[in-house]
Amino acid sequence: MAGFGDPHMQTVDAAGLRLGIVGARWHADLIDHMIDRAKAAAEACGVTDVVVHRVAGAVELPVVAQALAKQYDAVVALGVVIKGETPHFDYVCDSVTAGLTRIALDEQTPVAHGVLTVHSLGQARDRAGLEDSIEDKGWQSTVAALDAALVLRELTKP
Repeated sequence: MAGFGDPHMQTVDAAGLRLGIVGARWHADLIDHMIDRAKAAAEACGVTDVVVHRVAGAVELPVVAQALAKQYDAVVALGVVIKGETPHFDYVCDSVTAGLTRIALDEQTPVAHGVLTVHSLGQARDRAGLEDSIEDKGWQSTVAALDAALVLRELTKP
């Protein structure tokens, strides 16, 4: 984490937008909390149409995110990938990032990358929006996706 440059986005007026959230089941205690924070951010932004789906792990996030991107104005993908002693971490992080990016571009729907890619459980906890966390990726990812959806809506006005 850089520790600088955060735009400190609190909320946006996203009333009327629809939000899809997909979260992995790995590290469920953290993801459950991140989903709660994402839903709280959506509510604070005026979004009332929110759906949540769960998948096994981070690799499965993109395919469900793509289905959601076809139906919703914005999507938030939440997961935790902790580096181990094999290259598996790199493959998972690369494929998830490329997949989510491709979906956002192909579907022209914001897909927030709320997947924590960290070296330790402590780093994940620092970013999961817990009471003692220094970041809140569930909240931040949601506001960022809704903000981008509002920009796209403005760009497509006749």
